[in-house]
Amino acid sequence: MGDMQAKRVAVIGAGNMGGALVAGMVKSGLLPPDRITAIDISEAVLEEHRQKLGVNTSGEAGEVVGDQDVVVLGLKPQVWQHVVAGFSGSLTSAQLVLSIMGGVRTSAIEQTLGKGVAVVRAMPNILAQIREAISAVCPGQYAGEAHLLAAREILGAVGETVVVDEAQMDAVTGLSGSGPAYVYAMIDALAEGGVKVGLSKEVALKLAAQTVLGAAKALLESGEHPAVLKDRVTSAGGTTIAGLYAMEQSGFRAALMAAVEAATRRSEALGA
Repeated sequence: MGDMQAKRVAVIGAGNMGGALVAGMVKSGLLPPDRITAIDISEAVLEEHRQKLGVNTSGEAGEVVGDQDVVVLGLKPQVWQHVVAGFSGSLTSAQLVLSIMGGVRTSAIEQTLGKGVAVVRAMPNILAQIREAISAVCPGQYAGEAHLLAAREILGAVGETVVVDEAQMDAVTGLSGSGPAYVYAMIDALAEGGVKVGLSKEVALKLAAQTVLGAAKALLESGEHPAVLKDRVTSAGGTTIAGLYAMEQSGFRAALMAAVEAATRRSEALGA
């Protein structure tokens, strides 16, 4: 795909996730604003992108996509086929289509587009809004290494990326796609525990959130297994082992594992 700075990228569906990607590309310096076009049916969304980011905007995908190197599909899964069918004739095999639509398989997009257009599917998460997302990507049958690299560069503007097989994308959805909600629930529960033993809610939330942030950062930076780091905090007969024992009795680990599995199964059902 060549030098990304020379590319033109259009994001169709520039709301929450698509809008985060637009902002990430600008703020990271991946692309200058005049190389990016935000496309949406909401004039309010487009006006915000014009004012805050200085990108190009359009309410009509068909008028724009033919001139783009990369077309990002951030559409709702319920409407994507109708929207894409309206401009599919304008795309060529020289372009890349990057889908961030939940549950939509590359084969379905390729069938709608035709003409051997390269498709890369991705599952980012809502943390793209603060450029701390983790996005899993998988190539379609016409996508090569250069297409995959371009997709990872774009998604890298809002966080980290990993490459998986498409058969694993529902599991990615169950873990990292839904994962922020699990972490928010855990932080809320930790803070409520703090309130139960005498802390104010404000202080308890601050302690809980910063503890989770610091622990995650330590894990990623050290590269060590979480069990190793856990053992370093745990001393014989101390407070931490008492808390860990209570968590095991309550089925904490099993509950998180079950949450990932349930979300994965639901993703499979929605994509069927």
